[in-house]
This record gives sequence, C-alpha cells and structure tokens, in this order.
Amino acid sequence: MRAQDYRDSLQALTPPGLALPADADSTWGRLLEALAQEPARVDARALRLLVEADPRQVMELLQDWERTLDLPDECNPSGTTLQERRAAVVSRLTVEGGQSLPYFNGLAQLLGYSVSIEEFRPFITGLNCCGDVLNGGHEVRHVWRVTVHGPRVTYFRTGESATGERLLSIAAAEDLACILRRLAPAHTEAVIAYEEV
Repeated sequence: MRAQDYRDSLQALTPPGLALPADADSTWGRLLEALAQEPARVDARALRLLVEADPRQVMELLQDWERTLDLPDECNPSGTTLQERRAAVVSRLTVEGGQSLPYFNGLAQLLGYSVSIEEFRPFITGLNCCGDVLNGGHEVRHVWRVTVHGPRVTYFRTGESATGERLLSIAAAEDLACILRRLAPAHTEAVIAYEEV
C-alpha cells in the first residue's frame, strides 16, 4: 500500500470531531501522513522481497544466493557482471545433471554459448569405409570434442546490469570449459575447441 492509503486508513480509525479533523492539511492530517510513511516503506520492502526471492531478478540478495550455493567457485569466478552472476545462480539451481550430449549442449546454451559436440569412434575394418576418418585406437572412444562457436557476449542492460559495469563483456568460454571438465563422466576426456573466440 502507498503512504496515502495508510494515512486514509489511520484517519478512518480516528473518532470524528473538531479535535481530530479529517482535513489533510491540518496538524492532525500531517501527523497521520508522517506516521503512514513507515508502514508504507515496510510494505514496499516486503514487496521487493518477493522479487528478490526469484534469482532471475535478484539485486540486493544476490550475495546471499551466492553464499548459499557456494558461489563463486573455480568455474564461476568473482568479479563478473551482475547478469553473469545471476546466470550462475540460476544455473546452479536449475541444472539437474546428466551425461548425454543434449544435456551438455543445453548447459552450454544456458551459459550463453553456441557449441557442437562430437564423439569419436575408432576406425574398425569391416564397419568403416575407405575415406572415413582414422581417429585412433580404442582409447578414442572415451574422448569427445566440444567446439565453441564464438565467445559469449553480454551487453549492459538497464535494470539487469549494475552501475560501473562495462557496456560490453566478452567471455572466451573458460567457465564453460571448467564446468564441462568438472561434469564430464569420469571415464571420458572433454576436449574443448574454439572457433572465432
């Protein structure tokens, strides 16, 4: 509620009479206006808390979200932009886990990168044809390549960025490489290849 609404509510609770006039310009009316400021401020802060409960829109409680989720970590360093910090919080809350290629592709998209993922298979006589790629021996079965097609570009956005941040931030996918290596199945090796980064 606004301060005016609280003032009107307080005025409605006062008994009628000459001692407590309903006129807003009277001394009593100005006192009620002053008394209404604090509940209106508390009400506005409570409404803001509802917004802060959503990590996609958080501003004031971002440090609390990060502390709760053990951020920043080695893959999400501190000092990034407000948008990137929010994305790290949302990612930590929403990523369910998996070991499939679509899972890792979706994870890269969530972080703002366009990638393609390729699994390698050894050349096997009788199955492969002449002209197929010779990838190596059987150990190549446990190697997969993530090709990052360009950097992540984060633009300064009013309402989503903080004062003092750069108008443009370009990330070269170090965070993606760290996260992929951390989440990759233990028996595999993720090779990161960069295009135009």
